Amino acid sequence: MGVKGKLIASIEVNCGGHLIHDHFHAKPHLIPNITPSKILSFEFLKGETIKVGSVVSWKYNDDGKDKIVKHVIEAIDPESKSITWKVIGGDVLELYDSFTVITSSDQHWVTWTFLYEKKTEETPEPLVLLGFVIGLTKDIESHLLK
Repeated sequence: MGVKGKLIASIEVNCGGHLIHDHFHAKPHLIPNITPSKILSFEFLKGETIKVGSVVSWKYNDDGKDKIVKHVIEAIDPESKSITWKVIGGDVLELYDSFTVITSSDQHWVTWTFLYEKKTEETPEPLVLLGFVIGLTKDIESHLLK
């Protein structure tokens, strides 16, 4: 069994956290148009909307390399404006036995939580990926403030 970890980052947003949540919950197909250098594509593999049980695939660019991540939506909480995405396939699972992403939003903050289990003790903490989602959040915020 690998080493378990948890990383949390909260980003203050001027556009309202609920608007960021709305993009991930109701308009994920627009995110590649907003951040084409980061998110290359979004696709529903099971289901047609973001709801519990839906399976989605994101193709993204990480430091010049195209990568894929597949998630199943495990939970959605409309009150806390949170979505729990469990990684079920893609490049992330090359380094981690399990990886779950929780996004939550309130009026002025967006919070990203990573829960993961490393394959080995030498596996790095997913700080680069955390920086990626922070940049993604800022890109969506900039788009919404235009």
